[in-house]
Amino acid sequence: MTESDLRTAAEEIHDQFSDDLDVAVSDVEERLRTLVEEYQVPLEEARRSVTSTYLDEAGLEREDVATGGGGNDHVDVADVDAPEEWVDVTVKVVDLWEPTSESIAQVGLLGDETGTIKFTKWAKSDLPELEEGAVYDLGNVVTDEYQGRFSVKLNKTTVIEERDEDIEVGENTVEAEGALVAIQSGSGLIKRCPEEGCTRVLQNGRCSEHGEVEGEFDLRIKGVLDDGTEVTQVIFDEEATTDLTGISLETAQEMAMDALDTTVVADEMREDVLGRYYRVAGPTFGQYLLANDVEEGIAGPDPESVLIKARSI
Repeated sequence: MTESDLRTAAEEIHDQFSDDLDVAVSDVEERLRTLVEEYQVPLEEARRSVTSTYLDEAGLEREDVATGGGGNDHVDVADVDAPEEWVDVTVKVVDLWEPTSESIAQVGLLGDETGTIKFTKWAKSDLPELEEGAVYDLGNVVTDEYQGRFSVKLNKTTVIEERDEDIEVGENTVEAEGALVAIQSGSGLIKRCPEEGCTRVLQNGRCSEHGEVEGEFDLRIKGVLDDGTEVTQVIFDEEATTDLTGISLETAQEMAMDALDTTVVADEMREDVLGRYYRVAGPTFGQYLLANDVEEGIAGPDPESVLIKARSI
């Protein structure tokens, strides 16, 4: 580390807080120097520590302050591999879903050629709405990480510019493992809209876009994997569902016809697979992992405790 590096870091931190705190560059530099020279703290770690101190003093969140240093790295989605980094991305809005908090304006999935990543846009940032299917240059977003999964956050300093082009979004494979502790509603024998290009699941014989239609039967499981510390929502398609349960689409239709009730299929599946351990891999879509590869019989916590949990859900 050189004197120039220390001075540059101090100036960048000062620029971040100049609108919120009355702090001199020399004061910032002195704090950095104490950590680096007296306590042998690496410069980047010292920089994070000093930044956190000023965030507390200003009553701000990390997302509330802009980066310094004259620009960010423009990265691919697949290259986001560390939290608390300020980056620029060019992405397509793949999916939007309902926010779970009033503090969140939008939440969903962004993607580029290298894969997909979750995003959150804070309500207090007062940014324009992102439209599903549109492509944007997003400048000054901050990366985040939770239980090994990375995301990006849009904040009041983020610059949004829509682009008149499309992006072919690539798939990024994610792995998860654990006990299958729940099978959610919408599992078992379902009907999908037969209209070309539409695969929506029918609700009471209706497609949300095409109205009443004669649906086509399909099989799936919307399940929940729990490894003891993290819960993952997983969708198993017809092939994976048959492999897991031994129930084919034809067999499921016969079961439903005999019982005059389609719910018997999902009930039978629950008996077959709840409490078993699986490792699954595939792309993510929204909050779900799409199970392209499935391996059964993974060792895990006490099976009896998992079965008790499974029965309680």
